[in-house]
Amino acid sequence: MFADKKSGKNIEREQLAKCLDYMRGGDTLVVASLDRLGRSLQDLISIVADLRRRGIGFRSLHEALDTTTPGGRLVFHVFAALAEFIRELIVDGTHEGLAAARARGQRLGRPPAMSEEQIRQARALLTRPDESVSSIARLLGVSRTTLYKYVPELTTKA
Repeated sequence: MFADKKSGKNIEREQLAKCLDYMRGGDTLVVASLDRLGRSLQDLISIVADLRRRGIGFRSLHEALDTTTPGGRLVFHVFAALAEFIRELIVDGTHEGLAAARARGQRLGRPPAMSEEQIRQARALLTRPDESVSSIARLLGVSRTTLYKYVPELTTKA
């Protein structure tokens, strides 16, 4: 059994490569779902065509596909096209949602690690000769790296 942690959209998957190398003529590659093997129609067709050339069958449990028969190959191509279409719909919907959120003025992504007030406090504390970067970072509850990121003048003092 081979299992990848990476998305099916990426053809460069270590476990998939190991699995395909392991397969021999007469074997059958069984996947839980067609979209787990790949999301691109071109990649799916390429993988399954390569398997067929090598005398290896392909089955998808979710879609009940078996490419060892002509009807199974036809259904495979239809389902592969649908899998790619659905993926494109999801990507388009995600992009539209992000654009709508930006249009509403929502801030996207990770929140800032330091507030403007914390940055002001850090700059004020830096004027004291007895304060170190480590002590200021500890006081503000951030890492030294974060402090250097938000207070760039620190790097010019070093």
